[in-house]
Amino acid sequence: MASLEIRAARRHFVTPEGGRVAALDGIDLTVGANEFVTLLGPSGCGKTTLLRAISGFEALDSGSIRLDGTDLAALPPFKRPVNTVFQSYALFSHMSVARNVGYALEVRGVDRKAREAAVESALAKVGLTGMGGRRPNQLSGGQRQRVALARSIVAEPRLLLLDEPLSALDRNLRQQMQIELKTLQSRLGIAFVFVTHDQEEALTMSDRIVVMRAGRIEQIGTPREIYRHPRTRFVAEFIGETNLFHATVDRIEGAQALARTAQGVEMLLPATGLRRGQAVTAVLRPADFSLADQGIAGRVTRAVYLGSDLQLYVQPDAGGEEIRVTARDGANAPATGAAVHLSYAPEAAHVLEAA
Repeated sequence: MASLEIRAARRHFVTPEGGRVAALDGIDLTVGANEFVTLLGPSGCGKTTLLRAISGFEALDSGSIRLDGTDLAALPPFKRPVNTVFQSYALFSHMSVARNVGYALEVRGVDRKAREAAVESALAKVGLTGMGGRRPNQLSGGQRQRVALARSIVAEPRLLLLDEPLSALDRNLRQQMQIELKTLQSRLGIAFVFVTHDQEEALTMSDRIVVMRAGRIEQIGTPREIYRHPRTRFVAEFIGETNLFHATVDRIEGAQALARTAQGVEMLLPATGLRRGQAVTAVLRPADFSLADQGIAGRVTRAVYLGSDLQLYVQPDAGGEEIRVTARDGANAPATGAAVHLSYAPEAAHVLEAA
């Protein structure tokens, strides 16, 4: 069942020079009642503006936003069944953890006994049982993040918005919180709309990813769809590392197509939807390649150590751009300057819709 429905959302801002910038340029999006959806894109793409429009802190120029069938336009922010977790935790340093979490209930006039029970329940859900008497400055960064989460869910919102809430954490803690957030969302049974520019976060946590660019949606799909089957060059290059090959189809042989780049690198591609003479852009991820006895001939120009893996940069003998290859680190790993051959499964190649 749909929880959040956004239709034709538009929001423009006037620049200091008198021009107009489209922060949201006709956004259509539906979020399920128990779905984790991530808005992903570079700075300035409109993802935070969309989040602010949902929460009520930004008015749309046109379009509509409905939650469970209710038009949110007529509701001020404090009356919307929506809460937001911000990048800065915005905790009151002079208040205890328990009072920080229960402050919104206190303002609403909820009686003390019910408020304490709700606060205790919220703290338990985020793994902070017994810490209600502490002050924020007595907590670690991850614990303060959990307090902010508890405060956002204590009033049992129907939708939770998260604006880059993990960006201030170190890498290990951020990875831990990614798993905890997804687990919490499943346990609460409410929709999460998460904003980030970190592709790893989006791939790790999301049921669906919304890739945005310049106020528009480039693609919506599951993490696997976005990574393995990007529709445009922007999506292919923004999500993870990739190799792009611009080629022309020479011939079709059954389920495969033989294509050739301008420099002469031969490519085998899935033939579905292709025709002889067609110009295509093929996507291959670094992990799609393996070192072999035959295939694309080239020479290693750089080898970057990544722990368990090596990132190889291979210059094809035929010319063109370097190919990035992820190889397992080992005693037989090729050194800089080594001659190699690269092979890949033709079905691993993905041809972009927009060449």
